[in-house]
Amino acid sequence: MFGFLKRKIREVKAPVDGEVVALESVDDEVFSQKMVGDGVAIKPISNVFTAPISGKVSKIFSTNHAYSIKSDKDLEVMVHIGLDTVALNGAGFERLVKEGDVVACGDPVIRVDMETLREHAKDTITPVIIADGSDVKSIEKKLNIVKNGDVIMEVH
Repeated sequence: MFGFLKRKIREVKAPVDGEVVALESVDDEVFSQKMVGDGVAIKPISNVFTAPISGKVSKIFSTNHAYSIKSDKDLEVMVHIGLDTVALNGAGFERLVKEGDVVACGDPVIRVDMETLREHAKDTITPVIIADGSDVKSIEKKLNIVKNGDVIMEVH
């Protein structure tokens, strides 16, 4: 009867091909302890990272190792490529969009030289985080092998 009051399920899609694993398994306390938000992590096997949702590019770090997309409603998703990658000072990362751009889910955001990442970063694992400020009741996580664009989380 009051179905119009129900929140729509919002899908977060894989920003890169790879294996989705539990965020708790990431070898970095900031992510594994969910200090910046809840989500999953992907062990990437491809080099182009895309928008996991449609919206506005709200942040791209100057070193291009992480970015956030904010929907026009109440969801913000951060993609953090690799661990300790800020120390690379942008080496191996190519920005394909700029802050403030409006992107569709699946649009390329960052291209990465995976060899550089494997050689110089602590790990290539990529946390995909629902930002703390997002309106979230629950997150259904889908741990699996994924291709770019496959659903990895359903946010209620």
